[in-house]
Formats: sequence, C-alpha cells, structure tokens
Amino acid sequence: MNMKPRRRDRGITLIELLVVMVIIAMFATLVGSRLFRNVEKGKQTLAKAQIQEFESVLDMFRLDVGRYPTTQEGLQALQVKPQNVANWDGPYMKKDVPPDPWGHPYVYRCPGQHGDYDLIAYGNDGAEGGEGDATDIVNWK
Repeated sequence: MNMKPRRRDRGITLIELLVVMVIIAMFATLVGSRLFRNVEKGKQTLAKAQIQEFESVLDMFRLDVGRYPTTQEGLQALQVKPQNVANWDGPYMKKDVPPDPWGHPYVYRCPGQHGDYDLIAYGNDGAEGGEGDATDIVNWK
C-alpha cells in the first residue's frame, strides 16, 4: 500500500486562495457600504438634534435679552456677551458652539428667510442644496 499523498491532497492552490479572497472582498464591500450609509444617517440625526438644542437655547437668550442674536453676533452670542446687550444672563451653553457633524460651522441668519432666524447645516458637501448625504438640515422643516 502506497502511503504517499497524492499531489491534489497536499494543500490549496493559488486559484482557490484567490477565489476565497474575492468572496471575502465582496462581502466586506457589502457590509462596508451599509455601515457607511448608517454613519451618514447618524450624522444627519445628530445635526437635527443639535439644531433643536440651539432653538431651545436661542429661546432662552430671547427671553432674557428681548430679541434673538443678530447674524453678526451669531451663535457665539450664546457663549460670549455681545456688546451693548442688557439682561444677558449667559453663557447659555455649557460648551463652545460645536461645528456640524461634518466639521463645518452652522449657518445662522437673523432675521431669517423662513422665520425669526434660520439655522442650517449644509451636509457633507458643505454647500447649499444637495441630496442624499449632502442634504441640508434646517430648522424650518
């Protein structure tokens, strides 16, 4: 009886190894794309939550001062007392005004085009308009 292993039984071939690597790469691509899609949805949800927090804090500022901060004063008026403002009882936020989840500053305009003030996060492209991941997050919708 011959106990030598046959040539085919010695291990895997290079082609088999490549096939397995291609399958793993395809699986990683599918999982990765779904994961990144969820990350972008999470950033949009965070931007909406931050805008809602700004709205509450801006209302507190208005109750104390009698008006919302001007565009020139910006959201920094919630942290640092603007000049010539009476009854300012801040800082109204515990921490500095954060950038939007994409690292861009929030856009604040007062008076706003859609209400007393406009608050906007321009999405991952940092520019006005856009769809999908670049959708603008605003306080009037």
